[in-house]
Amino acid sequence: MSRTLLILAAAGGSLAMLLGAYYWQSQGYPPCPMCWWQRYPHFAAVGIGVLALLVRGPAFPALGALAALTTSGLGVLHTGVEKGWWVLQTACTTATGGLGGMSGSDLLSVEGDRAVMCDQVSWDYLGLSMASWNALLSAGLVLIWLLAVRASRRAA
Repeated sequence: MSRTLLILAAAGGSLAMLLGAYYWQSQGYPPCPMCWWQRYPHFAAVGIGVLALLVRGPAFPALGALAALTTSGLGVLHTGVEKGWWVLQTACTTATGGLGGMSGSDLLSVEGDRAVMCDQVSWDYLGLSMASWNALLSAGLVLIWLLAVRASRRAA
């Protein structure tokens, strides 16, 4: 597969993930703060993809892989919080007092229409939460980005 197609697939994958997240949000599943954390690297990956199409070489595809790895890692972190594998001391978990531990700005955030706890699963499919799916699918995007890095090196 060509470098261009690999970059389009990887950046397009991040764009699809973002569109999916906003779709579910429009269907009444507002994101928790950790869900937002997972979106930011996808935004970066889309921008990196545009730059990678304009600038030759492996640097931008490598940055795309790093962005995808970051969101995948955040998805694993969030999954662990949801499943109780570890406790993350944030204002959006019941370990910190739940809603009582959230500031007024967190409760009135424009990032969602209601407060959502990070350690509560609001939707799952095949036993995997949205955070788990993000972790898995983003790990696949890492592989695509790495193939783009390899294709960039061969083309140079």
